[in-house]
Amino acid sequence: MKDLMGMMGKVREMQTRMQKVQEELEALEVEGAAGGGVVSVMMTGKGDMRRVHIDPSLMKPDEAEILEDLILAACNDAKRKVEATMQQKMAEVTGGLPMPPGMKLF
Repeated sequence: MKDLMGMMGKVREMQTRMQKVQEELEALEVEGAAGGGVVSVMMTGKGDMRRVHIDPSLMKPDEAEILEDLILAACNDAKRKVEATMQQKMAEVTGGLPMPPGMKLF
């Protein structure tokens, strides 16, 4: 019974740490960039885009497709950074134990 109580205490501790990580991720903002920085996006830890910056030199009608591709690349770059940060934070909470399949932070 003593082991069960100890395990329950550890579960509560992990839940508290998980809640803190969720709050940190909600406040997190990462920047993704493409084209050497001529296109950048700011994304939250939850994956919501906050800002898009496009260098004025790209505002040419005949280069719209290039601009669209760069925006997509910048968004994907920001998303990868968010996911990497989430994995790092989860590893800190779980002590490096892998998360069960399908278990997500949000």
